[in-house]
Amino acid sequence: MTRAIRASATPGGSRDKRRHFYDSRNVEITQAVDALFALAQETRLKVYRLLVEAGPHGVSAGRIGEELDLPPATLSFHLAHLARAGLAQSRQEGRFVIYSADFRNMNALVGYLTENCCGGQACAPSRAPVSTKGKANETFSRSRRRA
Repeated sequence: MTRAIRASATPGGSRDKRRHFYDSRNVEITQAVDALFALAQETRLKVYRLLVEAGPHGVSAGRIGEELDLPPATLSFHLAHLARAGLAQSRQEGRFVIYSADFRNMNALVGYLTENCCGGQACAPSRAPVSTKGKANETFSRSRRRA
């Protein structure tokens, strides 16, 4: 999610095609899409929120499974997906695997999403948070959505 490094010219004056890819910012877009895709699944979003709440110290895989009532194979699948997207990292502590959110990449993703927000002007949050929950904000009643 970090800014791409400009490619240097090769001795023949041409650019290395592999490095040219980085100049086009496609890597940033691809990484952002991968991270957002990983978070677009309900279970992974719950796991990631738990990792963020745990902070940099992280939490053991067993504790995550207990907290979210997930079988080990399912949890392993979702943690691996978050790790591939660069949102989670793991470390071994004795016989436990500790997972934590990758805050550097999380902040880079938020920075990428808000880059040039409000035309480069400072963005002031609204004074009162807008609630998107409740019947007043529903387009269709729940019974009509299920029908």
